[in-house]
Amino acid sequence: MTFLMKSERWDPFDELAVLRNRMERFWSRVAADDQGALADWTPTADVIETKDAIVIKADLPGIDEKNVHVEIDGRLLTIKGERKAEQESQEKGYRRVERSYGSFLRSFTLPANIVAEKISASFTNGVLEVQVPKNESAKPRSIEIDANKQLRVA
Repeated sequence: MTFLMKSERWDPFDELAVLRNRMERFWSRVAADDQGALADWTPTADVIETKDAIVIKADLPGIDEKNVHVEIDGRLLTIKGERKAEQESQEKGYRRVERSYGSFLRSFTLPANIVAEKISASFTNGVLEVQVPKNESAKPRSIEIDANKQLRVA
């Protein structure tokens, strides 16, 4: 019997993606500390690549869109903001608080084939969606095959 079952396939690129995500979170926290804002929590995000764009969707529940900022500096896209703590009330007897409050910062390194001037962002139902369009030259294109053409041998 082999170490991996036949139905299991090990993909080293999946492992690299996990490592990259952890490193991005680490460096986001370090960058936040350098700017004097403590990154108490990091919002989760999906990065989706389509043929026309890269789409980043970040979950930001309970955050007012005025407290979220998206910046681009070269190829580094940064999402930062703050979730404010609820006002304490004398009648509420907290036993446990699991929700995180405070500043956050999340950075994404974009490929070179994007159009930075056309980046757009929308905020709906606590989800920030950033559309990063690709250059026309970076989009896949179909190449026609000529079956009747003879190859030249040099």
